[in-house]
Amino acid sequence: MDLSKADEQTILTDILDIKKDILRMIYEAQSGHLGGSLSCANIIYLLYNNIMRINPKNPLWKERDIFILSKGHAAPALYAVLSKLGYIKREELFTLRQFGSKLQGHPVKNSEIGVEISTGSLGMGLSIGVGCALAAKLNNTQKFIYVLLGDGELNEGAIWEAAMSASHYKLDNLIAIVDRNGIQSDGSTEEVMALEPLAEKWKAFGWEVIETDGSNLKEMLDGFESSKSIIGKPKVIISYLIKGSDVSFMQHTKEFHGQAPTTEEYNAALKELENIKIRLKRGDN
Repeated sequence: MDLSKADEQTILTDILDIKKDILRMIYEAQSGHLGGSLSCANIIYLLYNNIMRINPKNPLWKERDIFILSKGHAAPALYAVLSKLGYIKREELFTLRQFGSKLQGHPVKNSEIGVEISTGSLGMGLSIGVGCALAAKLNNTQKFIYVLLGDGELNEGAIWEAAMSASHYKLDNLIAIVDRNGIQSDGSTEEVMALEPLAEKWKAFGWEVIETDGSNLKEMLDGFESSKSIIGKPKVIISYLIKGSDVSFMQHTKEFHGQAPTTEEYNAALKELENIKIRLKRGDN
């Protein structure tokens, strides 16, 4: 997919704003999963802004593509993206995890604000995606179903049952994305329960595999576009990302998986994101 310098700058600026909102949401709630939300924010934004067929003015449009956040603990990233695109009022973001808020710590189904499925029990999202993809086939609609998985989530056996089922039914309207940041709640994925060779595992289950650098916008967009054109089998994009992306002291660590930042950490993180934004506007590499 062609992406001009100006378009790339706009997208990167939007993603930085989204990450700042994620930080504020979790800081004000003093609860939430920062590391995994920051790692996948760009993936969710690219899907909603550039890839998926959606209509924020008509969120119940029958022909819309469906997004399922299987790694439901990254709900702040989804909410912040939905707000950026007009599904959720921005001030509502900062009611995260409050009693009576629509925006709980894990997504609660509310299609009117773009939340398609209640998730949070890890391992279930891909099975739901299989059901949605089968329904779309039976209804003869052209919609795609996108499911975002955490790499630690792949420890769940239900993922591989769903993978086998999707291949059996040749669900080429199903596209899974793995947030391959290498860190889960208890440490490195390879120490807790080794996943590699991950691409070969998916291939053995009959899936088309695309591997991407998740921080490279063009590479990600090309991966999404090429995945839609592959016929006869489900597709998975293994996206290599960074836990706690763009905040130096939150990167490559499990410490902010389920832990809110202190005031000092919050202010330092905001400053880092703002500095990135300033360098981006100046055109620095």
